[in-house]
Amino acid sequence: MRLLDRYLLRELLVPFCYCLGGFLLVWISYRSFIELGDLQEKNLRFGDIAEYFAVQSPAFLVGVLPIALLLALLYALTNHARHHEITAIRAAGVSLWRLALPYFAAGFAAGGVLFTLNELWAADGAEQAQQIKNRRTSRPTEVAERNRVRNIGFTNARDGRTWQIGEYDFNTSEMLRPKVIWTLSDGSQRWLDADRAGRVNGVWTFFNAREYRNDARTNSALVPSLQTNVVARPQFTETPDEIRSEIKISKRLSKGGERNADVPLAEILDYLRFHPNPSRADRYWLYTKMHGRLAAPWTCLVVVLIALPFGASSGRRNIFVGVASSVFICFGYFILAQLGIALGTGGYLPAWLAGWFANLSFGMLGLWLTARVR
Repeated sequence: MRLLDRYLLRELLVPFCYCLGGFLLVWISYRSFIELGDLQEKNLRFGDIAEYFAVQSPAFLVGVLPIALLLALLYALTNHARHHEITAIRAAGVSLWRLALPYFAAGFAAGGVLFTLNELWAADGAEQAQQIKNRRTSRPTEVAERNRVRNIGFTNARDGRTWQIGEYDFNTSEMLRPKVIWTLSDGSQRWLDADRAGRVNGVWTFFNAREYRNDARTNSALVPSLQTNVVARPQFTETPDEIRSEIKISKRLSKGGERNADVPLAEILDYLRFHPNPSRADRYWLYTKMHGRLAAPWTCLVVVLIALPFGASSGRRNIFVGVASSVFICFGYFILAQLGIALGTGGYLPAWLAGWFANLSFGMLGLWLTARVR
């Protein structure tokens, strides 16, 4: 890396760390002020409280990371412009795009961090925080109860299987009173009932199982074909992760479900593998959410494109001009992002355009403004 790149990167990373740390400190202080009394009533210790905020911090960082990067970029670029450093660098034959190379590298790295936080930790943070909050007051039976769901059913349209489950444990993947119905290539049906089922060496295994069949050619009633203590079904390819995604997304798609909740990309893809042809309304919601998740990490690169023309233009300006600019930029981006998601989930825009609407709009604006910088 050239000396100039190291200098520009250092001048960016210092305010970026201050901004990110400041946002995090303010958020923890604010939440502590509001919730500390409730946390003490729950008999939480210092380690519990620290863990409580730690599991929620990824979701917070996903939201503020692009803002912190924007503030740091505008601060650094405005500071360089005030001291005529950008003019001197460009007079030495370095183009604005070449000058911005370390900023794009920082934006790309920040996007990778954002994607990792978003997919691995942010979505489950609220649920984990609630479990930590109640760990000192909940009985062991209550903790185990929260990990179970009852009377659920789902259809694997990909493989033509319908599952009905009396009770499902998210932690152990154990099922009580499962029933599986599927259709063979000749049109006949099979029904498998069992007292319980679980994963044994990666294969769904049913205990105290009874299987029934019918003949499609004679339209006969179901007749018993198998009764055994243990039967394995390796052809049942549904994984616990896919079943978990199916249950969660089905609740969000149902009437009154949390349709505005963030859903990890892996869960959306698992659900679409089960339902390659969802209903019209569900398709709009699923694909808009999917493209929105894919577009989110690229926000950090769009931030660089927007900050360049606002911060790198020549002239002596107050350093707080960059801060004021960031407020209007963030507000405009948020409005466009929410508008795109609303139009996409409502079916008024193609899902890919709705998910990328804000990024495309601000990206093209940034390219145009940067090209006009003198």
